[in-house]
Amino acid sequence: MKAQFLNRSVGTDCSIALEEHGGKFFKKLWHYHPELEIMLIQEGTGSIFVGDNITKFEPGTLVIIGKNLPHLWQNDKNYFADESQLAVSGITIHFNEGFAGSLLEIPEMSSLRNLLTRASRGIEFLGEANSAIRNRIKKMFELSGYEQIMCFLEILHMLSIHPKYRSLSSLGYMDSFKEIRDSKILPVYEYVMNNFKDNITLNTVAGIANMNASAFSRYFASAQKKTFTQFVNEIRIGYACKLLIDGQHNVSEACFESGFNNLSNFNRQFLSIKHMSPSTYVKMHVIR
Repeated sequence: MKAQFLNRSVGTDCSIALEEHGGKFFKKLWHYHPELEIMLIQEGTGSIFVGDNITKFEPGTLVIIGKNLPHLWQNDKNYFADESQLAVSGITIHFNEGFAGSLLEIPEMSSLRNLLTRASRGIEFLGEANSAIRNRIKKMFELSGYEQIMCFLEILHMLSIHPKYRSLSSLGYMDSFKEIRDSKILPVYEYVMNNFKDNITLNTVAGIANMNASAFSRYFASAQKKTFTQFVNEIRIGYACKLLIDGQHNVSEACFESGFNNLSNFNRQFLSIKHMSPSTYVKMHVIR
C-alpha cells in the first residue's frame, strides 16, 4: 500500500487551513502531506493508521500528525453497508511547521517547538483535558484573522502541556531520534538507527556511551524503561512494518531486511510488539 501525496497546502493569504468533514464515511486513502494535521473526531468510529501504528478512533479522538507521516482514517465495516444510516464528522487543522515564522524561535515557545518535534511520530491526546481543547477548536470557526491565530496558538500550547498522551508511530518507522536529549543515549540511538540491519553488540554500544557493558545496560533500562535489546527489536520491527506496508517485500524478505536472522524470532518479536502476526498486520493495511 504505497502512500499517496495529498495536496493540503495552506493558502497564501492565511497561515492555517480549518475544515469540517462530514458524510457517510471518511475517505479511505493512505496518504501524506508536508503540512502538519490536527484531527478532532466528532462523530464516527473506526481505525486510524499512522505510520506503523493502528489504533481505534471514536467521537472525541484528538490527534496531531507530523509532516509527511502517512496516515489513514478507516471507518468500521458497518459504515459501508448499503442500508447504513451512519454518518461521520471531523474537524482538521492543517498548517506548515514554520507557520509562525521566527515567533517559534523565542524561548517562551520552547514547549511548542517540542510539540512539533514529537508530532513527527503522531500523537494521540487522552483524558479529560481534551474537552477544553475541543471547545477551542470548534470556536475557531467563529473567528478570523488575528483572533483565529491567537486561538490556534492557545490550542497548540494546551496540546504541548497536555498531561496524558501517547506517541503513535515507532522510532523505527520514522528513522527519527530528534526527541532524544540524553547526551549518553543519543549517540547510541544514532548508531542503532544507522546499523540496526547488522549485528549490534552490547560492548559496541557501551563503548559509544563511554561505559562498560553492565553499567550501560542498567543506565539504558533506567532511562528508557526498556532493555537495550527490546529497543533494538522495536526499531527493527518498525522498519519491517514500513517494508510490509509499502507492499514491496513479503514477510520473509522484511524479516531479513530489517536485521533478524531467522523467521521464527521475527514472528515472535512482531507479535510481542505489534500484538498481531505479520500476515495479519499486512491484511489490516489492505484498503478495501
